[in-house]
Amino acid sequence: MNQESLPAKFYNVGLSYKKADVKVRGAFSLTKENQKLLLVEAKEKGIEGIFVLSTCNRTEITGFAKHPFELISLLIKYSNGTVEDFINVSNVYKNKDAVRHLFNIATGIDSQILGDYEIVGQLKQSFKLAKKLGTTNAYLERLMNLVLQASKDVKNNTKLSSGTTSVAYAAIQYIIDNVQDYNNKKILVYGLGEIGKNTCKNILEYTSNKNITLVNRTLEKAIGFEQIHNNVAVADFSKLTDEIHATDILIVSTGSNTPTVTKEHLKEGKELLIIDLSMPENVDIAVKSEPGITLINVDELSKITDKTIETRKKQIPLAEKIIDKYKAEFNDWISHRKYVPAVNALKESLQAIQHDEIDFHSKKIKDFNIEHAEFVTNRMIQKITTQFVKHLKDDETSVDQSINVISKIFYSEKTEI
Repeated sequence: MNQESLPAKFYNVGLSYKKADVKVRGAFSLTKENQKLLLVEAKEKGIEGIFVLSTCNRTEITGFAKHPFELISLLIKYSNGTVEDFINVSNVYKNKDAVRHLFNIATGIDSQILGDYEIVGQLKQSFKLAKKLGTTNAYLERLMNLVLQASKDVKNNTKLSSGTTSVAYAAIQYIIDNVQDYNNKKILVYGLGEIGKNTCKNILEYTSNKNITLVNRTLEKAIGFEQIHNNVAVADFSKLTDEIHATDILIVSTGSNTPTVTKEHLKEGKELLIIDLSMPENVDIAVKSEPGITLINVDELSKITDKTIETRKKQIPLAEKIIDKYKAEFNDWISHRKYVPAVNALKESLQAIQHDEIDFHSKKIKDFNIEHAEFVTNRMIQKITTQFVKHLKDDETSVDQSINVISKIFYSEKTEI
């Protein structure tokens, strides 16, 4: 059997954080422009039903093809990746496995951080682009609709996305859980790298605190952040000690190899919560022995994150049960799509035989009652097709095998999923 005569199968081909490091993922990443070009070429090649997902953690093509290399070759062409690298780090899912994979992505089960739903928005945008370019079909439309329903159901009815999973957020969660009247406390953020920025954003998003001050060695960087985000103040690095004396909570996120906060920076006898997000630690450990000082480091905050992940893992069976419900609905829809053409082909063939036989006998038999003949034969056709549908719906029936038999006798185009 040559490839042209093969039925189209449903594939998901690509790579993710599970096997590919940042460098390899970067090589296979697809720009928005290249995603468009890829979809346009796929459409020109007659590939019906395809969309592309490209994020920092994964690049995948989902769609119908006679062979997965049809999709893989498009990925290689429009990225900077090679076939050799793809073979080493790739995943190729087919039919039911490809369907399951999409459900796992959208519900956060396959996310790098278990339960992370950022991928849902990216998935929606990818499908929206494919729809705009006319590369989606009824199968993908129905599947994506159920995938997004499952995602919403899992998010609303499980704790798969509950709790904290980043150190920057864990710091804020610690403050909320352990500091009374935290919205009115003075907070000083020292160091404005990525963790410092994220921590500051989290304070603004998850609390109502308006007493936030930033100190950074590079003043311009702090001022730039202040101009974008309201309710933060900036102090010069030379005023660091004064600002520490005035604050209730100090969050340190400096990137030094030596301590940037020591006992000399502290005001004697003043209670102060210090959260050190630096790696290595940038708060001198000797600070912990000072009266009134509470020092929390990354390891202690990570326990909050680890505990969250363990809690989330316990939710996986519940999430999978929800997925199974929507997957079953999709499978029922697919089965219906499969057997309807076969049933119609059978019915049309029987009606053609009916027409020919009634026409023949009406000419041969005197006073032949055409109306009665049509009534009887219509009932026979209905009973035969009804029986065939019951056969297809029976749990013991191999639907594909039965449809293949009908397809050989009557015409019925096949698409596998």
